[in-house]
Amino acid sequence: MTKLIGNAIVGQSGGPTAAINATLSGVIRGAMELRDEGIVKKLYGMKNGIEGAFSENLVDLFEFFDEEEKLVLLENTPASALGSCRKRLPDISDTETYEKLISVFKKYDIRYFFYIGGNDSMDTVSKLGNYVKKCGYDMRVIGVPKTIDNDLILTDHTPGFGSAAKYVATMTEEIVRDCAVYTTKAVTIIEIMGRDAGWLTAASAIGRKVYGAEPDLVYLPERDFDMEKFFSDVNAALERHPNVVVAISEGIHFSDGRYVGEDAQSGATDVFGHKYLAGSGKALEIAVKERIGCKVRSIEYNLCQRCASHIASKTDLDESVAIGKAAAHAAANGETQMMMTFCRATEAPYKVTYGTVHVDKVANQIKLVPDNFINAEGNGITDECIDYLIPLIEGEATPKYKNGLPVHIVID
Repeated sequence: MTKLIGNAIVGQSGGPTAAINATLSGVIRGAMELRDEGIVKKLYGMKNGIEGAFSENLVDLFEFFDEEEKLVLLENTPASALGSCRKRLPDISDTETYEKLISVFKKYDIRYFFYIGGNDSMDTVSKLGNYVKKCGYDMRVIGVPKTIDNDLILTDHTPGFGSAAKYVATMTEEIVRDCAVYTTKAVTIIEIMGRDAGWLTAASAIGRKVYGAEPDLVYLPERDFDMEKFFSDVNAALERHPNVVVAISEGIHFSDGRYVGEDAQSGATDVFGHKYLAGSGKALEIAVKERIGCKVRSIEYNLCQRCASHIASKTDLDESVAIGKAAAHAAANGETQMMMTFCRATEAPYKVTYGTVHVDKVANQIKLVPDNFINAEGNGITDECIDYLIPLIEGEATPKYKNGLPVHIVID
């Protein structure tokens, strides 16, 4: 294949993770290797995702990351170092919008486009890839997955999920220990991110196979939630011991589709039509107080589960760097309109390989927690699920510290 020589551009989109910058570092490292081969001359970073391309708000990443230490700091920095956005591109029939983008790409001689993001970001990759193909502009477009939700199909897991799962599992174990010190009957409800898929909430049960500490009950959005069944489950758990811990996904819903926390929500939606979720834990706290009458509290992990880089999974960070590098080389080898993927090659020892899948097969699809990962009662997680999760959270990151706090890098 004839080598495509020119410049590259990369952006980050959607909700941040503790590993999204490790993926960015991987793309930079891969592009530097292509620079040494004379393929990529410059690598630009789009500030605030695709919005940065429209506004030409770009940063020269080869110039900024002129030392290895900076890349290592980037890999241990939370959030999206280039900034993020939730901009939805229109249908490709809106030629004016896309021609604006193409004019920017031509101006900066962009021949490689990398977008690090989740499901909605793959929609952007799909549309842009289809348009450049339609208009005949020679540019390779690659999606690099990122999401703590682990809900992208056709990949074993997603970068960012392992670190978030490690945080969830650790915090839950610590909460279980804390709650166990009292003899007064009490219920603690933990609300964990997950709109449609309960992968993160499933991670709350990992402690069962490590130190024997796990929530008494776990509810995922893959199963309809029934309030009477919930009260029955809680009462049964209270009969076993006085301190009950319940883990729920923010997106748990009744059989008619209403979210459990719907009354506490604003009703607002983002540009992709997703409702802003919150309040399921609080709704159940109020319900338990009224129906059961014991001491009860709700805890929402909220942003902490996606930005806690101090407890990131080393496996997650290492894989995130590797998949970013693989994306750069896949593009150089002629791949386009593809999303990078993980394939679990072996279980013991755990090992993954890196591949690609056409992004049109991934965009706007959701990978749910499978039936065999959820117990028959719909209120817990199976050992098979925990066996799948454990390798993803293993290994400890080694961030640099100064005066007791982690050191982060800022791209300005």
